[in-house]
Amino acid sequence: MREFSTPLSLTIPSTGNLTDDVVTNAREAATTAVFSRATPDGWIDVTADQFHHEVCAVAKGLVAAGVEVGDRVALLSKTRYEWTLLDYAIWFAGAVTVPIYETSSAEQIGWILHDSGTRAVVAEGPDHLARVREARQAHDLPELQHVWSLQDNAVDVLTRLGADVSDEALEQRRTTAGPGDVATLIYTSGTTGRPKGCMLTHGNFMFELGVAVEELSDLFDTDEASTLLFLPLAHVFARIIQIGAVKSRARLGHSSDIKNLVADLGEFRPSFILAVPRVFEKVFNTASQRATADGRGKVFDRASDVAIAWSRALDGTKVPLRLRAQHAVFDKLVYGKLRQALGGSCAYAVSGGAPLGDRLGHFYRGIGLSVLEGYGLTETTAALTVNLPDAQKIGTVGRPIPGTSVRVGDDGELLFKGGQVFAGYWGNDAATHEAIDQDGWFHTGDVGEVDDEGFVRITGRKKEILVTAGGKNVAPAVLEDRLRAHALVDQCLVVGDGQPFIGALVTIDRETFPGWAEQHGKSGDVGGLLDDPDLVAAVQGAVDEANKAVSKAEAIRKFTILPGEWTEDGGQLTPSLKLKRNVVVREARAEIEALYLG
Repeated sequence: MREFSTPLSLTIPSTGNLTDDVVTNAREAATTAVFSRATPDGWIDVTADQFHHEVCAVAKGLVAAGVEVGDRVALLSKTRYEWTLLDYAIWFAGAVTVPIYETSSAEQIGWILHDSGTRAVVAEGPDHLARVREARQAHDLPELQHVWSLQDNAVDVLTRLGADVSDEALEQRRTTAGPGDVATLIYTSGTTGRPKGCMLTHGNFMFELGVAVEELSDLFDTDEASTLLFLPLAHVFARIIQIGAVKSRARLGHSSDIKNLVADLGEFRPSFILAVPRVFEKVFNTASQRATADGRGKVFDRASDVAIAWSRALDGTKVPLRLRAQHAVFDKLVYGKLRQALGGSCAYAVSGGAPLGDRLGHFYRGIGLSVLEGYGLTETTAALTVNLPDAQKIGTVGRPIPGTSVRVGDDGELLFKGGQVFAGYWGNDAATHEAIDQDGWFHTGDVGEVDDEGFVRITGRKKEILVTAGGKNVAPAVLEDRLRAHALVDQCLVVGDGQPFIGALVTIDRETFPGWAEQHGKSGDVGGLLDDPDLVAAVQGAVDEANKAVSKAEAIRKFTILPGEWTEDGGQLTPSLKLKRNVVVREARAEIEALYLG
């Protein structure tokens, strides 16, 4: 199958903008709780009318401060209620939101503020303000006029500032933008080179959410629909869920500290969540490690195997009676506790940002949590494809959403068309023309395939394909995804371009290592046990399992365990936890060369 299209099943508005959802909610469902805010006194509901009132008040402050139509306003903060409030206030003022990851360095902040010509910044606290000051000193930022801080009551300051702006003046601002106008500039996280600003229009979001909310009605359109955001709202994946929740009136909460996530999930009790695959891997590995530490490792392993087998059987004619009985037993012993860790009410999860993997997909469905894997990029306003509750094929990223077409290029690259494809890169026509060809197809840079039912499978990155000395093309993502599924493995990099065989660099998970070390009678840190036979054997087991997914010529033949970690702070990972291959390859050049000596 070289091309597949899903017809559009509904009419997308040709007028208006994203602020219309807030106005409609306040008019039609004024007392409906559309948000829950975390406070020292617990979670407090915010009604549609209250949210509309707060958004208008803050938007008036932006207008009074001199923010004009089309001006860029940056948000530099963790995921929190005020992020969403300000996002909509910026749109009400007719301006454009520029999200910045709260972990960004002063250099990264400076580049984004300079490139976007940002007029104002709302930062979270003192640390962020310090980085903005450093960025101003290092970069020419003549457009930047205002910097507010949430910890210094930015919301109240803006509300007081806008007290004299009339409702009529704000309504004129609010209705200025149409579907073709830019709503946000989201800068790519930059696995290679400097980040580029993706221009996403109101129409891009209106198309994406108009389709997605209808297709995922089991998630968004129920009386108890709710979700807790804990991914960075600077990421398009979290942003699309935010806008979808507002559009559908699904109750939305925010969790800003991953350390409190389990407690927040238990109190909020979301009906669905979204996460990147690394989160699902961590949940599984942590549960496995704890079970092993408590002497229940074999029980957990058996429960895991049963969950996977049960899920696989669902795709057949029927689940065997014996398997159903085993599944029922483990549901009480194991699965229920895992569901409780997600709040106890979560039936669905949405996964994106990287491949989840067949095994984890079946495991989670087997314990009662359907993980709907999708695929998209910042340039495509998130989802191009998604698995649906009634149309799911685990191991794929689903079919194209309605109104979207996919084509497989002659070199295996996936190309897409649809109303969610961005307007281009900010101030960079050359990059835009490279991404969107003359026939209107967006080139994703990802390699994949489409089956005869239209389900898309991602097999690797076009620029990351390794070609061995023997001429064998190898997609590292398949091996890396499988390796990371092991509890002891934190990150890995598959190498071998131009070499006689495939090798790998592996880092050890600092959370699960102490439990493993205690179980095996080891003392000391990872750095002192790099050549320990038991640790090497454990990683070899993970490598052997990963190699089952590929041919002998593509298999990992040698690996090296590294003493350190690859982190966002260290510059090896993007904020969405993707590996910066070029950075790791540069930093680990000696270790890679050592793999092939002799």
